[in-house]
Amino acid sequence: MAPSEDKREDKLAQPHDLPEHDLPEHDLPEIVKLVRAQTPARLLAGRSGAAYRTNTQLELREAHAAARDAVRAELNLFIGPENDPEDDPGDNFARKWNLFEVCSRAASKEEYLLRPDLGRHLNDASRAEVNRRCTTGHDLQIVIGDGLSVTAVALQTPRLLPLLTEGAKTRGWSVGQTFVVRHCRVGILNEIGELLGPRVAVLLIGERPGLATAESLSAYMAYRPKAPDTDANRNLISNIHARGVSTEQAAQRILNLAAAMMKTHTSGCQLREELPALG
Repeated sequence: MAPSEDKREDKLAQPHDLPEHDLPEHDLPEIVKLVRAQTPARLLAGRSGAAYRTNTQLELREAHAAARDAVRAELNLFIGPENDPEDDPGDNFARKWNLFEVCSRAASKEEYLLRPDLGRHLNDASRAEVNRRCTTGHDLQIVIGDGLSVTAVALQTPRLLPLLTEGAKTRGWSVGQTFVVRHCRVGILNEIGELLGPRVAVLLIGERPGLATAESLSAYMAYRPKAPDTDANRNLISNIHARGVSTEQAAQRILNLAAAMMKTHTSGCQLREELPALG
């Protein structure tokens, strides 16, 4: 005998009979809550009919807007209120570290996005400026590049750069003058190596933003980089941001990897990063 219409409606209305991805947060199984707490990915976000729920749609639009802003924004070397006459220069990141700015061969952000090859080389004026203001042959040369997220550079480098320089000096290494490259691609490391001849070059550069975060920085590293080098000759520490690799962890990993490069005289696919065992 078929159940009554009322009983069918009552059965359909029970939350435990709904698919897990349609349940409200407080009704999700504990294992699902644990998984969602471990990642910023939008797992089991739920739906309304065939579409995302309104909150999810709004969050996606906000994340997409933040990603576009991070890519399209132009680098502002003076991070902070540099135009305020009451501002203490000691509190300004760029002034404190005596940073100066140079530029790749890409003359604009639009050209930079359309022509990645131009972002791998300094323009003539910038090469001359680097030669004039930097000394050569240091153990560690740190360069900051805007890359594809100015947001990441603005948020992470003021915390990371002091940790790197202090840690390097503690190890007895000489550190070259840090500078900033506008419209920068990873391949600029090769030109830095040719110009300044460091034992290890480190490029701190904004990562391409996703819909989880637009604040992620990468550190590309190479032992004595030179013109023919490719990604196979470089090491990478990525996801440096608040919900990923912390600046403290990143600094320690960069310094340990640099030490390994100096010891083995190599980098890239021939060098494996030794990470501490998980407890």
